[in-house]
Amino acid sequence: MKQLINELKELIEKDERLTTQEACIYLDISSSTLYKLTSKNKIPHFKPNGKKIYFRKSDLNDWLFRNRVSTAEELEQKAINYVTLGAK
Repeated sequence: MKQLINELKELIEKDERLTTQEACIYLDISSSTLYKLTSKNKIPHFKPNGKKIYFRKSDLNDWLFRNRVSTAEELEQKAINYVTLGAK
C-alpha cells in the first residue's frame, strides 16, 4: 500500500491529468467525498466519455486555495488603512 501511495505521489508530481484515485490522494479526501463534490458540480472535473472522471491539477489547486482566510495582523492592517484613508 505504501509503495502504491509513493508511486501515485510521483505520478501526481509529473502529470497534469489526475484520475479520481490520484485526486483523492492529492486532496487528502475520501473517494465518496470527491464523488459528492463532482455530482454537485462543486469541484472542476472532466468526463470525456461520460463515465470516467479526470481532474486537472491546476484546477484542483485553484479550488483548494479559493477561500483564503486573512491573519489577524492582516485584518488589523486593513482596518488601520481604512480608518486612516477614510479620515483624510
